[in-house]
Amino acid sequence: MRAEQLTPPVAYHGEGPVWSARWGELRWVDMLAGDVLSLGTDGSIRRTRVGSIAAALRPRQRGGAVIAIERGFALQSADGRLTRLPELWSDPNIRMNEGGCDPEGRFYSGSMAYDQTPGAATLYRLDPDGTTSIMLEGVTVSNGIEWSPDGSRVYYADTHTYRVDVFDYDMVHGFIDRRPFVDFTADGLRPDGLTVDADGGVWVALANGGAVRRYDRAGRLDEVIEVPARKVTACTIGGPEMDTLFITTSREGLDPGEDPLAGSLFRTIVGPIGVPVREFAG
Repeated sequence: MRAEQLTPPVAYHGEGPVWSARWGELRWVDMLAGDVLSLGTDGSIRRTRVGSIAAALRPRQRGGAVIAIERGFALQSADGRLTRLPELWSDPNIRMNEGGCDPEGRFYSGSMAYDQTPGAATLYRLDPDGTTSIMLEGVTVSNGIEWSPDGSRVYYADTHTYRVDVFDYDMVHGFIDRRPFVDFTADGLRPDGLTVDADGGVWVALANGGAVRRYDRAGRLDEVIEVPARKVTACTIGGPEMDTLFITTSREGLDPGEDPLAGSLFRTIVGPIGVPVREFAG
């Protein structure tokens, strides 16, 4: 199956697509530009600047969004007002990256060093009361994170490891029994963002791989979506019927004219297998 181009190359480093019935639209980030992009029902694209970095976002139950910005988190109200929470670190060499919400409505986002220094990054959790916790340390490029439909598992990619790992998930004790889910080392592929469908299938965007792959709950490959841009960054299932796989791409590091569709948003119909996005409870 091959994805079709939905927008022109509108992002330098597109990431983190999220479809929300509360918003009634798809949103994603142009991460290194610090912008949140919104796709209108008429195909128009709206940009909202949130800072020097817009790393990831999820809808809030009270309206608006929770957003991972360069060194921490920000809360956007339903009317668009942005409140930045206290910075979690001061080192200018480290920034936030991907994120997602757990079944209890807590928002997770992990960091990375701009130069991808091994072990310099951390996975953080933002609770609805505004407190933060460290969930994982010694990470290099914290990337896709998503829970199984029943909330019993969490899938996580530290891109530097060439793996997607899976944990058992417990509301109180958090991530338990980390083990490899899919190992891309032999293929030399780097997992980026990911999403999980209603059947428990895990869709993984492959950075520099020009594709999204779906793996079943046992970690077996069962579908490949080819993308006509090499730097595939993230994916999500959404739309009114929850049947569309939206795929973001990047043109970071490319020469002018190289990979001409890079930075576009792509889509393909995969069937009504999406699940509503988990919202931030704060």
